[in-house]
Amino acid sequence: MSAPLRQAVIDLDAYRANLDLVRDWMDPVEVMAIMKADAYGHGLEPIALAAVDAGVRWIGVLTVPAALRLRAIGVGEDVHLFTWQHDPGLDFRDAIDSAVDLGVSNVAELQRVVDAVDQRPARVHLGVDTGLHRDGASLDDWPALVELARDAQRAGRIEVVAAYTHLAESSDQDDATAVSRFDQAVERAEDLGLDLPMEHVAASLAGLERKEYRRDMVRMGANLFGIPGADGVSAADLGLEPVMTLTASVAKTKRVPAGTGVSYDYTYRTDRETTLALVPVGYADGVPRLAQGRVEVAIGGTRYPVAGRVAMDQFLVDVGDDDVRVGDTVVLFGTGEHDEMTVLEWGSALDTIGEEIVCRIGARVQRVYEGHSVEGRVGEYLRGDHA
Repeated sequence: MSAPLRQAVIDLDAYRANLDLVRDWMDPVEVMAIMKADAYGHGLEPIALAAVDAGVRWIGVLTVPAALRLRAIGVGEDVHLFTWQHDPGLDFRDAIDSAVDLGVSNVAELQRVVDAVDQRPARVHLGVDTGLHRDGASLDDWPALVELARDAQRAGRIEVVAAYTHLAESSDQDDATAVSRFDQAVERAEDLGLDLPMEHVAASLAGLERKEYRRDMVRMGANLFGIPGADGVSAADLGLEPVMTLTASVAKTKRVPAGTGVSYDYTYRTDRETTLALVPVGYADGVPRLAQGRVEVAIGGTRYPVAGRVAMDQFLVDVGDDDVRVGDTVVLFGTGEHDEMTVLEWGSALDTIGEEIVCRIGARVQRVYEGHSVEGRVGEYLRGDHA
């Protein structure tokens, strides 16, 4: 039977296995499952429901609209949904009413949260900039943020849940300096009369490698999708399972003579009579144009190089004299068990990281969910029973 034109197969059992493994590693520290960017391109709702079914009680989704999507499909308030990037014009009332946790980094933002409170207090995490410089209050601005939070909490307007930061993971010394700054900020908050019940500092890489940075909770993202962040470390090295397998079907084949120029600019020419196979996935679907000469795809367990420029909707592979036919399955990346490249190998070949590769996979690529975990609330969602 022919494969679908293009699809990303999401193995929810692999996700849950990774989740169980990571939670064992972090025990007794809490794990926040990070699902920003539509769960790293895997599909937010099915991934979140699978995580909740596995017992996860903290999920990070970047934005309030993403958190409200999860509340709308039945993720209850027993699951804390943490958000930390907010539109400057966002009305926080729906988030507060839905018990969405809000990461706040400056006085103006916190004041908007306080002003939006109606009946229930807002759940707030105070962000500290310890050197990454993309989020959090600087140490100079921190006291004013703390004082407003303290006063708003005393007035019953907010509940301060935690202080948090994000490490640059540049070097051990840089991270140690950042954590020292964070500890100074926490101590300063306590001096100003604000109790901080929780601290979360480490994300995936630091959470794995630096036990002392785990504090009360670790934010885990890429590892849960089987994409370790440490250089030279594969998923198999850690016992993790890649969750996404990207496949397509051969759409056309064409026999061409030696010396045939292939795709735009003829950056590839055949050196013999050969067969070209058309794969209907292109840069509009997330396959970088740089894939030529760097990436190989698997057909029937044999790897073939991308031949010529990757176009918007397709690319070609040179399959020589092999018996490759229309409808044959092309595996772009997967677990590596059938001689295909993994997403980590794609990242290395393209001078980037595996996270970027999976996040690039576009909406035109159908997500197909597999595994025993496609039951219960996940199955209900996929069938539309939640509506």
